[in-house]
Amino acid sequence: MNSKPVEYRMSDGIVLRGDALGPENGRPVLLLHGGGQTRHAWGAAANALAERGWRAVAIDQRGHGDSDWASNNFYRIDNFASDMRSIATSMRQPPAVVGASLGGLASMLGAGEAENPSAVASAIIFVDITPTVERAGVERIVSFMQARMMDGFADLDEAADYVASYLPDRPRPKSNAGLEKNLRRRDDGRWYWHWDPGFMTDIDTRMEDRDPARMRAATKRLSMPALLVRGGKSDLVTPQTAQEFVELAPNARFVDVASAGHMVAGDKNDVFIEAVTTFLNEVI
Repeated sequence: MNSKPVEYRMSDGIVLRGDALGPENGRPVLLLHGGGQTRHAWGAAANALAERGWRAVAIDQRGHGDSDWASNNFYRIDNFASDMRSIATSMRQPPAVVGASLGGLASMLGAGEAENPSAVASAIIFVDITPTVERAGVERIVSFMQARMMDGFADLDEAADYVASYLPDRPRPKSNAGLEKNLRRRDDGRWYWHWDPGFMTDIDTRMEDRDPARMRAATKRLSMPALLVRGGKSDLVTPQTAQEFVELAPNARFVDVASAGHMVAGDKNDVFIEAVTTFLNEVI
């Protein structure tokens, strides 16, 4: 489906860029990817929502993809939460929000700490993220992102090998076309991740930003319908923390995608889309 480029200017001057798909008068859905990803992580999901009549808006978060990098390294969770709230409240009606990992944390605070959470989002789908997460899972993701951050890859095949070593259970794509959207080829001929290395600066401080007590307090204020889509093989979200989320959020439910890991949409996209569209059709 054809997409339309969109731009949003944040209060600190950062411009966020993305794509909008589906009828312009369709109910809006804001899609926020995880750390180190781009809006293209939602390719199939955005198309599926658009085909079902939704106005799907997939954004590159600050420092990622085609959006601006923050020269002052403003990549605290509050920056991402403020971005989410700014985009959502600029839409003609409160959107349903789908947030994966970092995008989910931004949505948790962006809506949960707003004066009126329901004015920010009509519903929120959290993709494998909860107020409390397993530190070991976070460290595995951080190690994956940092290991080749500065050196890059000689070619796309080398990058594909590296991703395959991180996701051994996922079938390797027949083409590197999707991977190419997450990499930039620089003047030295090497390929680098399509995000600002400054995003990974002072990662310990950024982890402290994600104070579980603060996240739990925000979750308690999420009065809109909420869905947690957990990867059954996730090393970030356990069945116990998923249950905690359901008990905290006033109007929440969760589904397990049994054979998916942390990157649920990429691992089991068909199951993910079915869960998302079923939920949205029921609550909006």
